[in-house]
Order: sequence, then C-alpha cells, then structure tokens
Amino acid sequence: MIREDKIKFEIGKLGIELDDTQCMQFLRYYEILIEWNEVMNLTAITDYDDVVTKHFADSLELIKVLDLSNEYKVLDLGTGAGFPGIPLKIAFPNLEITLLDSLNKRVKFLNEVISQLGLKNVNAIHGRAEDFAKDKIYREQYDLCVSRAVANLATLSEYCLPYVKKQGYFISYKSGKIEEEVQTSKKAIALLGGKIDRVENFNLIDTDMERSFVVIRKSKETPKQYPRSAGKPSKEPIK
Repeated sequence: MIREDKIKFEIGKLGIELDDTQCMQFLRYYEILIEWNEVMNLTAITDYDDVVTKHFADSLELIKVLDLSNEYKVLDLGTGAGFPGIPLKIAFPNLEITLLDSLNKRVKFLNEVISQLGLKNVNAIHGRAEDFAKDKIYREQYDLCVSRAVANLATLSEYCLPYVKKQGYFISYKSGKIEEEVQTSKKAIALLGGKIDRVENFNLIDTDMERSFVVIRKSKETPKQYPRSAGKPSKEPIK
C-alpha cells in the first residue's frame, strides 16, 4: 500500500474522508517531522505506520465526542510537534486553530509545517499558558481548547479553561486508567468554571491501547486569579 493510500485507509476507519490534497499534506507533514526530528526532539515515534496511527489517527479520534464540521475557534495548548492541532486542521479545514507551545524551536517547526502545507487560519505562538491566559486577546476567546499534553487533569484544567468561552469545551486527551484522576480533579474543574460533561473511553484504532477523552463544558467565567503564576499549576494542583 502506497503511503497516501495508507493515510486514506486508516483515517477512513474513523469515518473521515480525505481528498488527495489532504493525503499529500499528511504525507508532507510526516516528512518534515522526520527531517526536523533528526536535529531536535519532536517525537520518539518515527515509523511511518506508527505515526499515522499513534499521532495522526489518535489526534482525529476527537470526532468521537464532537461534531468537527462546525467553524470552531480552537486552541491546542502544549501542542509540541503539532498534535492534535495540525491533523485536525488538515482533516477539517473549517477549523480556526491556534497552536501554543512554550518552546520556541518547536514553534519554528510548526511554522515551517504551516507554510509548506499551505494551511490557512492556523497560527503558532510561543509562550507559557499562564501568561497568554491573562491577555484579553486570548482569554475566554475559544470555542474549544484541546490538549494532548502529559499532565494531571486538575493542572491541565487550570491551564486550559481560562481560554474557553462560556458554553465552550475543554477536551483532554488521556491514555491509560484515568478514573481516579477524573474524580480528584472535579473540585478544581468546578472552581475554574467547568463541569465534566462526559468521559469517553475507547481503544486507539487497530490497537489495544486505552484512550479517553475527558469532555469539560465551561459553564461560567474562570475567576481572574486563575491560572496562577508560572509553575504553580503543575507544582501545586488545585485540590
């Protein structure tokens, strides 16, 4: 199976139909990822089939919990090498996406991807989540915030919920067993203006890898003191 067909076939299992341009964008994204990964640490997953399944398809599993045909304004917080934001943008060009990462060299990589793939209405910015969340240009401006970042759910909620509009969503990508983490995060989520709408457990396509989406709805404004200053949300999660 040629590489473009592999992408179309695997993503098709999610009910997403890609045209030839989108398939070529995914293929070029993979090529740039591997090129840059030789000089900076972007991903430990480099095999083509693994990247398609564990990065591209994993990012797009979001359609299990949200209708992505809407014109959402989306923030991908702690995007790293662009997951899930870039795959979401390729598959759903209607989305307006901001990619936020704290490491400038990763942002340079993301800008190269955006340029080479010819993506529109997607912006990569360098900075800390705690700082941008205090800026009225970004605070409570997004319909949806997503994050695949590895962090405690209470910590992620403090980073992410300040960006979400009332009635918008923060959706956290999680792996493994998360029941206890979800329970212990409920107080923090409520304090930050959110409420857990549902938790969707599933296996990544064609694998036995456990994945979950924690879908959090924003019901009221986040108090102005959140997020706390740099480092505090991770060192001292709200309990």
